[in-house]
Amino acid sequence: MNDKFSILINKKLKKYNKKITVDPDKSITHRCYIIASQCLGISKILGLESEDIKSTISALKKLGIKIIKKNKINYIYGMGISGFKKFNGTIDFKNSGTSARSFLGILTCFPHQVKVAGDSSLKLRPFKRLTVYLERIGANIIHPKNKKYSLPIKIYGTKNWALAQKHHVKIKSAQISSAIIYAALQTKGITEVVESSETRDHLQRLLKSLKADISIKENKGKRITKIRGQKEMNNFSIKVPADPSSACFFVVQTLLIRKSSLLIKNVCINETRIGFLHILKKMGGKINILNKKEYFGEPVADLFVRSSTLKGIKIPTKWITKSIDELVVICIACGLAKGQSYFRAPELLLKESNRIKAMSDSLNKLGIKTKIIKKDALKIYGNSNIKINPKKLIKISSNLDHRVAMANFIAGQITGAKILIKGFETVSSSFPNFLRFQKQIGAKYEIKKN
Repeated sequence: MNDKFSILINKKLKKYNKKITVDPDKSITHRCYIIASQCLGISKILGLESEDIKSTISALKKLGIKIIKKNKINYIYGMGISGFKKFNGTIDFKNSGTSARSFLGILTCFPHQVKVAGDSSLKLRPFKRLTVYLERIGANIIHPKNKKYSLPIKIYGTKNWALAQKHHVKIKSAQISSAIIYAALQTKGITEVVESSETRDHLQRLLKSLKADISIKENKGKRITKIRGQKEMNNFSIKVPADPSSACFFVVQTLLIRKSSLLIKNVCINETRIGFLHILKKMGGKINILNKKEYFGEPVADLFVRSSTLKGIKIPTKWITKSIDELVVICIACGLAKGQSYFRAPELLLKESNRIKAMSDSLNKLGIKTKIIKKDALKIYGNSNIKINPKKLIKISSNLDHRVAMANFIAGQITGAKILIKGFETVSSSFPNFLRFQKQIGAKYEIKKN
């Protein structure tokens, strides 16, 4: 993680009419690196460069994969299916839950003991709901003795005795299904993964575009993926499209800054990722999707956003899974909308922080009333005419949660509240150019070194 610093905001963002291209998609970038390691030949990736992605790259290097960077492009020297070299030791994934869960899947068929570790935030997140599937495949997994089933975890994979089977993934989690698919690519026979069609399918789309032996069908809200393992794939070159989760912060900001507009170029608009667009449009947001095309199986388009008057809504459950990472900044939209909003999202309790409590506390400090219901639901009493005391200093801790930090930054820019956000360096885990793009559209802030 970069040197620690805080951000102080004490000026309201003025109107703007701009065009930007936010950072490449984090989920797709992770998957591209991991799949490139399992391909034959040299793959070229122009993707996100963040702390989380560095965790994935570092892990691949420890497992013997050569990766060289030239002119912002990373060259990955793939060694084919199960082409890792012998390694016995610890891999520290720091704050990256995607990396940790992905590599548990990859290591399920790695016949050497590896210890998977992470930072204080990642150690609080649950892993048993993934490892139960990997143990069925054949991995020997040792959890901490405290029985919290968190990190650190020791995994000793099996190469010749991995069992291809049918997995019913009951939790709506792309990280779990992706980990199973990584193991399935190395497992002899056909593995079947049954999951909700609401979960992200970036890995399936990427594998299909690379002509892996994979079939995907959707039926009655279920996605059924079948993979025949141990089939080699060829190298590829990709320029990863912009991250919709990163774009969402700028979408909300533009909707709530008067007389403003913003064009966000080349955004991935995979249906499993754009629940936030449905939500914000339902609230009255003026958002247009332009220049739609397909790239590596992913729909990509430009988003044109204009200032809008938002109203509170009860967010439908069908949009929650498709906007789970964006709900923190949607809380800001709800807080500054007219009328009440409500949503239930148990998954927010299991992210980098308890995001329901974190955003409830942040809104309360702004003077917006909220009510937490049964721990996993939040009611927000929107205040579209909020009066801010410009002299009152509001202190916010990121608690190692990048999205909480960015959401509070957006709140400060929209309202003009004097907000000090501590631990802002955590934003580099997912959106390292966030502040650069904010400055590009006119945002004012001060960096305070800790």
